Amino acid sequence: MAELAPLSLDRDGAEHLPGAALAALERLKAALANLPAHRPGSRLYGVSGLDTLLAAKGVIGQIAADRIGVHAQPVRAILFDKTDRTNWALGWHQDRTIAVAARRDVPGFGPWTVKHGMQHVTPPFVLLAGMLTLRVHLDPVPGDNAPLLIAPGSHRTLVAENEIEQAVASHGVHVCLADAGDVWVYATPILHASDAAAQPARRRVLQIDYAATALPGGLDWLGI
Repeated sequence: MAELAPLSLDRDGAEHLPGAALAALERLKAALANLPAHRPGSRLYGVSGLDTLLAAKGVIGQIAADRIGVHAQPVRAILFDKTDRTNWALGWHQDRTIAVAARRDVPGFGPWTVKHGMQHVTPPFVLLAGMLTLRVHLDPVPGDNAPLLIAPGSHRTLVAENEIEQAVASHGVHVCLADAGDVWVYATPILHASDAAAQPARRRVLQIDYAATALPGGLDWLGI
């Protein structure tokens, strides 16, 4: 049987970069070491030591800059920390909101929500389509430890909630296995999900959204 070709960011909306974060792994772990434990996901802001690594010229940020341009900036970061105590499942969905510094009513932006005290808003899809998400793996993610599931090619359009199941069936499912230090890059709107771990072990993933454009109407990215 012929081996399947690796995923392509241009074609599939995702690509795997083995070992791309190894040079920054210990610094990332140190920067994130004092965050609250046993929380499914922590939205990060003002964490000392992250900015230089995630900026466009940093070890991690350079990956985004190479793909969406030198103006790439980290606009949101979340640490997912799965353990045997926080072993959750996440259904199929598209990421549809962005984090901004303050609420301003701008046509095409809405509805608004507040998550962890941060203002979030749903922007026009064209803005999401120009964004990139990096998942930096601090721990190994074999098949029994809740790897990310993606539907390759599903990033090109906004999928209605009642059409998600059909879209996943149409595009198929790819299991995103990883070793510590690997980076998975994907188009921010891609359909994705995660099962609960069958053999739970600690699985920390730093997820960073990048954008290379300014927001309209006086809106500003919250950043990290």
